Amino acid sequence: MTTIAVERLAYVYPGGEVRAVDGVDLEISPGERVALVGQNGSGKSTLVRHFNGLLRPTTGRVLLDRSETAAMTVATMARRVGLCFQDPDRQIFAGSVRAEVEFGPRNLGLRGVKLETAVNEALEALGISDQADTNPYDLGYSRRKLLVTASVVAMGTPIVVLDEPTTGQDANGIGRIAGLIAALHAAGRTVIAISHDMRFVANTFDRVVVMRAGRVVLDGTPVDVFAEAAWPILASTWLEPPHAGRVGARLGLGSTPTDESVVQALLGRREGGH
Repeated sequence: MTTIAVERLAYVYPGGEVRAVDGVDLEISPGERVALVGQNGSGKSTLVRHFNGLLRPTTGRVLLDRSETAAMTVATMARRVGLCFQDPDRQIFAGSVRAEVEFGPRNLGLRGVKLETAVNEALEALGISDQADTNPYDLGYSRRKLLVTASVVAMGTPIVVLDEPTTGQDANGIGRIAGLIAALHAAGRTVIAISHDMRFVANTFDRVVVMRAGRVVLDGTPVDVFAEAAWPILASTWLEPPHAGRVGARLGLGSTPTDESVVQALLGRREGGH
């Protein structure tokens, strides 16, 4: 399995005016489920694009299993890190859904039954098996998001990076993404996701990394990051804790209460006359 280590990473976009990542230290162990959160422009997407070599550090370094990525080709890193862009139309190019999902694993050397199995399982996991022969651009936006996720999942990389995976999804789509992340975790694969959906983050991930102006300002479990003591830091990044976290703080249930515990607490207050 693959560990990601980021050491004093900084990245300055051409022109030298935008320091998108500014001295980040971060380590992500195999099998972790990590959410990256923060306002637009905080450096999240820039950071994850260093994980598969699409960007290279201005200063500092990124390591995969203690090997510097600066010495690796993008093709080599693609075998370890699969990345779904926020905009699915930046990844889609094939003439059918199946061909799109086949492309990545085929390039990694899968053939025959192994390739067919990987593709079918990914299509099934994302709920698009019935559209395997459809042109991707005949799909709606939410389905195209599911398609690019399937195309990365099918590659079998030990690390999967999802940029805003729930954008455009209804409740069923969000549930499907959450189920996929749980399945990847159960299989020992690392999942890193960028998200603005704090409820999804609190319910799906074991670790939350908060970024502001290219730096990490919070890093901990959802219980810690969404606790009332951390609300001022979240506010500085234009984020709010999940509504359940605010209710939980008010009722003394902690920052990540279950729906059942909230209902029981509210019933108890009602019966007690509060």
